[in-house]
Amino acid sequence: MSATSLELKVPAVGESITEVEVGDWLKQEGDPIAPDEPVVVLETDKATVEIPSPIAGRLTQILKPKGQRVQVGDTLAQIETDGRTAPTHAAPQKPAQTKPSPTHKPTPARRPASGPSAPAAAPRVMPAAARLAAEKGVALDQVQATGPGGRVLKEDVARTAAESPETAPPTQPKPTPAPPEPDPAEADRAEETVPLTLLRRKIAERLVQAQHNAALLTTFNEIDMSAVQTLRREHQERFQERYQTKLGFMSFFVKAVVEALRETPQLNAELRGTDVVYRNYYDIGVAIGGGRGLVVPVLRHAERLSFAQVELAIADFARKAKENRLRPEDLVGGTFTITNGGVYGSLLSTPLINPPQSGVLGMHAIQDRPVALAGQVVIRPMMYIALTYDHRLVDGREAVTWLRHVKELVEQPARILLGI
Repeated sequence: MSATSLELKVPAVGESITEVEVGDWLKQEGDPIAPDEPVVVLETDKATVEIPSPIAGRLTQILKPKGQRVQVGDTLAQIETDGRTAPTHAAPQKPAQTKPSPTHKPTPARRPASGPSAPAAAPRVMPAAARLAAEKGVALDQVQATGPGGRVLKEDVARTAAESPETAPPTQPKPTPAPPEPDPAEADRAEETVPLTLLRRKIAERLVQAQHNAALLTTFNEIDMSAVQTLRREHQERFQERYQTKLGFMSFFVKAVVEALRETPQLNAELRGTDVVYRNYYDIGVAIGGGRGLVVPVLRHAERLSFAQVELAIADFARKAKENRLRPEDLVGGTFTITNGGVYGSLLSTPLINPPQSGVLGMHAIQDRPVALAGQVVIRPMMYIALTYDHRLVDGREAVTWLRHVKELVEQPARILLGI
């Protein structure tokens, strides 16, 4: 049964996304591929997506290298199938039109067997063919390529060796000259140029957009984390047994933020031209360090979630971010953002809002510090918090009041449960 060729195309990866960037190729040319096995990673401005093979076969040609920007519908690679289960849209290749005449063979003087690699126009040699040629002593420039796209296959080398056994050299091939030793003085000044990923470029664009298009101001406060730490110590074991996840700090802050946003709706609003759009729902973005950089997946309707549901959702987002499996829809539509630089040891910072949101809360590291309490100096686990807000929508009085409300709710977590 004759083989056919399937085109692996860029699929639609999310609403309004028309351009993506080719990431890592998980398979190389000549590798066998099973059905639904990931072949290549595509990077969007929001997430990374693995593209699987729709059919069993062999990857014969990579058309778009890593780092190239492509459009939805572009062909990424060619997959050779057995012709039995290929989809109807697969367009068979026509290598016969590009093959050289069977009677024509390239001139050995143009491509010595031990010389430098051939130019880009020369036929590509598959790994198995190269190994067999080395074993049989066959000069690759004497091999007639019959593979897709003019590729030299293992079968081509075996046929040439059988037809011209006298071509095998009686001695071992000449060793490749060793490359010159690098100059030690220059080795310490080496540079490497790596293009920004599409995700990193989008992050840069949005951060610059936030600074140029909004009137940003930051206010600070600090929280005594004693009550939360006590609750976690007392109930951690039972919580983890019941919900199969740890009771962390983030759920307390998510619930406190939602309650404070109810009192200050400007921080949950968006400026659209000359209009202010107020939301009566709370989609809270939680910044997470992922495999490709900082991402902000969104907790939909956080006001409806329990502490356990918040912790489970954040743990799931963190796992997907580490494995680069976040979907584009996980990262859009937030109304307010929480970022925790404390997990990296940050003591104090001024976070930037995620446009078009009007506020972001920054959490920081917890440190035991001396504080004045009831006329005495005591040691308490303290955390600095920061609210960056868009001054076009939010006045300083409202921002300071909102941040103090969050402080009071976290210091007295029973108020979160009571809604007071």
